Amino acid sequence: MPENPLLSDHPLPPFSQIRAGHVQPAVDTLIEAGRQTLESALAAGPPHSWESLMRPLEEADDRLARAWAPVSHLQAVAETPELREAYNAALPDLSAFYAELAQDRRLYQALQELAERAPALGLDPVQRKVVDDSLQELELAGVGLEAPARSRFRANAQRLSELSAQFQQNLLDATQAWHRDAEEAELAGLPGSARAVARQAAADAGVAGYRLTLQMPSVLAILQHAESRALREEVYTAYATRASELGPHGGQYDNTPVMEEILRLRTEQAQLLGYPTFADKALARRMADTPQQVHDFLTDLAERAYPRAQAELDELRHFAYERDGLDRLEAWDVPFYSERLKEERFQLSAETLRPYFPAEHVVEGMFTIAERLFGVGFRLRDDVDTWHPDVRYYELLDGQGHARGGLYADLYARSGKRGGAWMDECRSRRLREDGIQQPVAFLTCNFTPTAEGEPALLSHDEVVTLFHEFGHTLHHLLTRQDWRPVAGIHGVEWDAVELPSQLLEHWCWEREGLDLIAAHYETGEPLPRNLYERLRASRDFHAGLQTVRQLELALFDLELHQETEAPDAAGIHALLDDVRRRTAVIRPPAWQRFPHSFAHIFAGGYAAGYYSYKWAEVLSADAFERFREEGLLERSVGQSLAEHILEKGGSRPARELFQGFRGRPPSIEPLLRQSGLSGGSEGTAHAAGSRA
Repeated sequence: MPENPLLSDHPLPPFSQIRAGHVQPAVDTLIEAGRQTLESALAAGPPHSWESLMRPLEEADDRLARAWAPVSHLQAVAETPELREAYNAALPDLSAFYAELAQDRRLYQALQELAERAPALGLDPVQRKVVDDSLQELELAGVGLEAPARSRFRANAQRLSELSAQFQQNLLDATQAWHRDAEEAELAGLPGSARAVARQAAADAGVAGYRLTLQMPSVLAILQHAESRALREEVYTAYATRASELGPHGGQYDNTPVMEEILRLRTEQAQLLGYPTFADKALARRMADTPQQVHDFLTDLAERAYPRAQAELDELRHFAYERDGLDRLEAWDVPFYSERLKEERFQLSAETLRPYFPAEHVVEGMFTIAERLFGVGFRLRDDVDTWHPDVRYYELLDGQGHARGGLYADLYARSGKRGGAWMDECRSRRLREDGIQQPVAFLTCNFTPTAEGEPALLSHDEVVTLFHEFGHTLHHLLTRQDWRPVAGIHGVEWDAVELPSQLLEHWCWEREGLDLIAAHYETGEPLPRNLYERLRASRDFHAGLQTVRQLELALFDLELHQETEAPDAAGIHALLDDVRRRTAVIRPPAWQRFPHSFAHIFAGGYAAGYYSYKWAEVLSADAFERFREEGLLERSVGQSLAEHILEKGGSRPARELFQGFRGRPPSIEPLLRQSGLSGGSEGTAHAAGSRA
């Protein structure tokens, strides 16, 4: 066949050349090359050295990662039936290869020998951590198991990879399957920007009027602004029952059997390794010591937040009754009346702020903040091959103007694109024989797109989301580590990986940050002082409700993976109901099927780890206190953050890196003050935060 672009050593992927037919041949070729590399590396010893064992294995792993990255990314952002088929066909082969590698006892013995000889070989601390992490990874992959348990573990790992992909595809299909064509009269209350997007969607589909979808910008617009309660209920019902046995497409894309099998296999995997539950296994490589420590941390926060959340809900119910005579506040009413109450209290709405956040200006301001803090710059390049006209590629420049990496920014929702927002790697930094391979990131969001010739205007929530993902991106791009297993977010404990992302969000609320990212799209006027003050005042609006919602999800995830016997669908829903009785003040209808779309834990890396958002929020709130103390755009503090955390990647334990930046262990008090939950005894949450 013609040259396969997935096998070419391009600096950046040639997206326009990649075809579905390239996927399997590239995967087959690189898997075989990986096997040959392993055999050659093992044959070179003992004794083994870094150069004879670790470097060739890293090179083979990176070659496969560089080929698979554009494939998996395209499958998420520009899916076609052909690509889906090719992706699903290659995924089992990849999973089987990685499981095979992770259970190779010859490799395990070689790594043990290398670890024992590390002092004599002069391996530096970073190299030693790479070796130690690799040993632990193999142990957690069942390398020490005897047959038939080892074969069973390997088969389970392969099946779990397939199931995670199936969960995500069912969710994408269910999201795209639903639409609702509406007339003008039904959309009372919707802001002009949301109407324009709906009108554009209808025009793109060749129909008159307005088309509503289950893309997040459309769903939020309806739930927050539509005066029609019936329309809100219809959209909520379709969204809340996606990929389940209920709702408009009930049973068609049902994730029920997928969830059940994932949980069963995870439980079996953990118990094969001698762990009582999957949560115990997952925390073997986390900052937190035990599931009980995490549970205490979450429960203590829930107890602090619950009274405030209940008071906020009571006030909202009273407001809805006073405004519209509503006797019962349903799940599809909460966003609508929350938005109305926020508007009344602060004279502020998302639409009031949106004109001050034109997307292009926000991005440039975000880059300026990075320049001020870290001494780096971003340069737009128009000569880079991308997968969609909306995508922009920016080159990361160091202080001397030299290229140091790059990022693809794909910001807007569209058909065929997975929902949500995320950062993923395209290339990872590593030391090659021909020099440093520069890191490249994918920064993906699903914001309200431009419509009818108007510029894309972001809500403030979308700005916060962008900064969150940019924090992950900086963690990936600013790394100074030369070995891929600890470069960027590699090797970072999962419950610390959200620290940079949550930290960057703070600049979206501060005057110094907003002066750089906010300017009216027509006049260039900065955000007026009165709007800024109202925005600041609204920051902890419904903080109690938001906190207990996050804790509900974190406790559900943790307790779901603490079961010694995997629950079936009924058990999953019963557990969620029980968690809600203990933590939630808003009880959704019994037919809501949130678990069926909980991709973080069923298709992402957050299984038994969703608590990481709150855990890392303790770290990020405390880290931001140093910027408050010394200057929000103070270069020396930014450089300290880079030197102690962003550049270090996973080269040292996250606890040590944080203490290097802050000069002490973390405290939970900044988070409690920020959330309006301070006061009372410090209790378990402080202890958990101190050990974080």
